[in-house]
Amino acid sequence: MMLRPLIALAGLMGAAGVALAAAAAHGADASRLASASAMLLFHATAILAVVALLARGLLHGGIGLIAAFGFVIGAALFAGDLTLRQYAGHSLFPMAAPSGGTLMIASWLAVTLAAVVAARANP
Repeated sequence: MMLRPLIALAGLMGAAGVALAAAAAHGADASRLASASAMLLFHATAILAVVALLARGLLHGGIGLIAAFGFVIGAALFAGDLTLRQYAGHSLFPMAAPSGGTLMIASWLAVTLAAVVAARANP
C-alpha cells in the first residue's frame, strides 16, 4: 500500500502550512495565506488519520487511498492557488481553488464511504 508516500506528503504539507502561517502573521493583507495555511495543516492531519485507519483495517483500502490522495491534491490546488494569487497576483489556473475545495469535500465523502464499505466487509 502507498502509505509511506502519504505520510511524507503530509509532512511536507504540514511544513508548508506552518511556513504560510508565519508569512500570514508577518505580511500585510495576507488573509489568503492564512486560509491556505489552515487547509494545508488541517488536511495534513487528516491524511495521517486516514493512514492510521487504513493500517488498522478500519477503512476500505482502495477508497481510503483515493480519499487521502484527494486531500493531497485538493489542498495543494487550494493552497497553491491562494499563495500564487498573494505573491504573483494571478491564479494557478481558472477555478483552481474551488476545484481543490470541491476535491477536499469529495475526499471527506470518500472517507465516509471507505468506513461504510469496510464495516460491511468486516462487521
